[in-house]
Amino acid sequence: MYDIITFGSASQDIFLKSKDFKVFKNKVDFATGKGICLPFGSKIDVEDVVFTSGGGGTNTAATFAKQGFKVAFCGAIGADVYGLEIVRELKQFRIDTRFLVKKKEKKTNCSVIVSKGRGERTILVYRGASELLCDKDINWKKIKKAKWFYAAPITGLLCDNLIDIMTFAKTYNIKVAMNPSKQQLSLPESQLKSILQKIDILFLNQEEASFLTKISYEKESEIFKKIDEICPGVAVMTKGGEGVVVSDGKYLYSAKADSKRKVIDTTGAGDSFASGFLSEFIKSNGDIEKSIQLGLANSAGNLAEVGAKTGLLKKGAYFVKVPVSKQECGKNNLCIEK
Repeated sequence: MYDIITFGSASQDIFLKSKDFKVFKNKVDFATGKGICLPFGSKIDVEDVVFTSGGGGTNTAATFAKQGFKVAFCGAIGADVYGLEIVRELKQFRIDTRFLVKKKEKKTNCSVIVSKGRGERTILVYRGASELLCDKDINWKKIKKAKWFYAAPITGLLCDNLIDIMTFAKTYNIKVAMNPSKQQLSLPESQLKSILQKIDILFLNQEEASFLTKISYEKESEIFKKIDEICPGVAVMTKGGEGVVVSDGKYLYSAKADSKRKVIDTTGAGDSFASGFLSEFIKSNGDIEKSIQLGLANSAGNLAEVGAKTGLLKKGAYFVKVPVSKQECGKNNLCIEK
């Protein structure tokens, strides 16, 4: 029996930092208004290079394992050295790899994170073997022995079969937490609606919440009213440095991120929050305030170091508990500081 089985990507992350990377402001050519530019035909000195593993499926599995849960990862890697290194690391975390498959058609996922070292970064993503995982690769007989499924952002073939996983989970009374990708949120409306009805905890960032509801991320109460209508479970919206808002359908809980936290690298911050939140949610039998606090603490630890699996809290680790506000959904006259 597994406490949690995670589904999602596994990747090799390569961090490159150089003060010689040029940042240009241009709202026409760059969606964010700025871009990192490199001259053709030149060699540019790189001050630091860091190799770590990433991918939502393995990142979250690492937190669950460090929190003392029995964890397995379901995903795909390529038949290459990066894939072998990911297997080695998962075993170090004591994460079961029996549901991990090798694909010869594509290499292991890879991301190159380019930055000047001041928080500005660009990520080059190769979506490789993870995109080839499909329902035929899943050992359905074995994965039913789980209490929870955690679905990290999923793209590729498995995304088309996501409804089968959710239906399977409900058939065997397995609870489901999901942090959907944009591809998942772009599934046909009827299929997406059916999936969301089966979710126990839904994790979204502001952009994803706005995309799902077609409501501006600034209108939080309207966003949660809409999400509560289409998803009966707990809805979580992360806001980067501004913290998080959570709805259980009756109350809205909100908390600011610790203003004193050290931010070195934001890679995996969303994964570390979601996995920290779910870990405490399971251990505390659904205490949302405690879940928010562990989620933010786990994310703060991750932000303080380079890489998506570094700085994660261990079971029982001491951390500063941020205050959580609570108010009735749809009402502004009740706000209880905890």
